[in-house]
Amino acid sequence: MFKKIALSTTFLIALFSLVACGQSSESKDNDLRTLTDAQDHKVDIPEKPKRIIASYLEDYLVALDEKPVAQWTVGEGKIQNYLQDELKGTPTINYDLPYEDVLKFEPDLLLIGSNGSLEGGKYKEYSKIAPTYVVKNGDNVTWRDQLEDVGKVLGKEEQAKDVEKDYDQLIEKTKKDLKDKIKGKSAVVLWVTNNSAFMVADTRSNGQLLYQELGFEVPQLTKEISKKATADFSQVSLESLSQLDADYIFLVNSDSGAAMFKDPLWSNIPAVKNKHLYEFDGNSSWLYNGPIAYTKMVENIQDVLK
Repeated sequence: MFKKIALSTTFLIALFSLVACGQSSESKDNDLRTLTDAQDHKVDIPEKPKRIIASYLEDYLVALDEKPVAQWTVGEGKIQNYLQDELKGTPTINYDLPYEDVLKFEPDLLLIGSNGSLEGGKYKEYSKIAPTYVVKNGDNVTWRDQLEDVGKVLGKEEQAKDVEKDYDQLIEKTKKDLKDKIKGKSAVVLWVTNNSAFMVADTRSNGQLLYQELGFEVPQLTKEISKKATADFSQVSLESLSQLDADYIFLVNSDSGAAMFKDPLWSNIPAVKNKHLYEFDGNSSWLYNGPIAYTKMVENIQDVLK
């Protein structure tokens, strides 16, 4: 009789230990950290979020070895094609994050990359669905700033620094390998869509990559456009482009049938005439931000100038 009682007691202790262990593990997975976001919200962040929605911030998630439950799309199924090796098969969610669609994916964390996307009281509604954190954003915020902020939210600050370090090494290697192609040479990024041309500003988007990081000279036309720039890309007329003195043109072509390409003004642009026009399609990374996008741009530049 005593032996049976002893066995039963031992069994109960073991059972309680397993339950306690399970509860401890579950508690650890669900631990919360309170962080202050870009709009001064106090947000309780899960220690290990498993179902993240980060519309238009997927580059940062992938760079930090995270995969969202849904990825950004706009218009007729437009997605970030350059990320599809990692995001292939990931369902899409419209860029403006409709409440019903967000609910459907049952996220445990929402990362928002733009203050403008929260107009009309959206933050309050999103925060009812899941912890909602607004990542640093704005004209003076770089992809590095956003990467570090996302890294902080995910508890991957050191990994974010490693990503930046790898990128910086790529930049230095490219500057060394292409020294003769960069030093004293000017370059410009043009985007053509709907038979209209847009030029990147000198301190924005990939303009910052060309001029501040790689060290290309800034063409005079780019300087003039940049003074009035209110966005990454500013529209520029074909007549103005005919005076473009850039040694290289990196063209993001979202309209291969554009009439402007058949115009003599285009054909007589020095870089076009000298066959220093390097073309990338609208599915490339050149219209996006993030460490992966910029890494691919640098690799593109290496490929065409080597």
